[in-house]
Amino acid sequence: MNVPVDRTTGTSRPSAAEAGQYAIGGQLRVNRLGFGARRITGRGAWGPPDDRDECLATLRMLPRLGINIVDTADSYGPEMSEDLIAEALFPYENILVTTKNGQVRPDPESWVPVGKPEFIMQQIKMSMRRLRVDHFDLWFLHRIDRSLPRDDQFAFVKSLQRDGLVRFIGLSEVDVDDIEAASAYFQVSVVQNQYNLKLRKYDAVIDYCADHHIAFMPWTRRADFAAGGSCRRIARDTCPVGHSVVVAPQSDDDRDTRDIQAKPPRGVRVRCIVAPGRRCVQGNRKIRGEWLS
Repeated sequence: MNVPVDRTTGTSRPSAAEAGQYAIGGQLRVNRLGFGARRITGRGAWGPPDDRDECLATLRMLPRLGINIVDTADSYGPEMSEDLIAEALFPYENILVTTKNGQVRPDPESWVPVGKPEFIMQQIKMSMRRLRVDHFDLWFLHRIDRSLPRDDQFAFVKSLQRDGLVRFIGLSEVDVDDIEAASAYFQVSVVQNQYNLKLRKYDAVIDYCADHHIAFMPWTRRADFAAGGSCRRIARDTCPVGHSVVVAPQSDDDRDTRDIQAKPPRGVRVRCIVAPGRRCVQGNRKIRGEWLS
């Protein structure tokens, strides 16, 4: 593996290109490792970030790290994430910026889907204004509004594509039935659902997307499970034996961790299950101290 050298520091730096590429809709070729821009807002995706300058510096670093897809939403902030992305990265040379519309934030704890056509149209045009574009190459319906007929929402989304406002379309937090229903109106190019080693309710969606050549973008891909009482962390490239994916349980009696080892998510190979102070189950080498970061 060739690791680029950062000329400003003289140190090696990884590149997202090393993760490989994927052609969204068979045409938009991006590196598989992108940047989720919910994190550049305040706590709970509400209000401005604690350090605005640091967020701008982080965004400006993305091209140097080989990251060429940035995912955001008008409800992140709200609006703050899109504003910062435009300030830092416009005119988006060799970067695909995608956003999501279809939710309102009446308060920091609430995310309310609104699927009325006039609302979606207003929000997508406001996102275009903030991000300084006249269309989106990839755009997401942030949520299906379950209080309204989903077919009406899909028909309206198709009209956005027909009118040239969006090129490729993604859906978020959907099941297989939703994807199949939407596919009667437009090609579903990407699905973005919450998914990680612990949160596995969308396994069937993963399989469906793989079988139908639909990109799957997980959010909260790396989760801290301390609150859930099972796996505390997922670490990559930290096992001293050299295993690439490591799951550390809190205790010896951890049924969820054993389930993950017995049936890992599609495309994930769990190589080692250990905890600090215990032995690597494959390499039989003792782990010293808190080696997980």
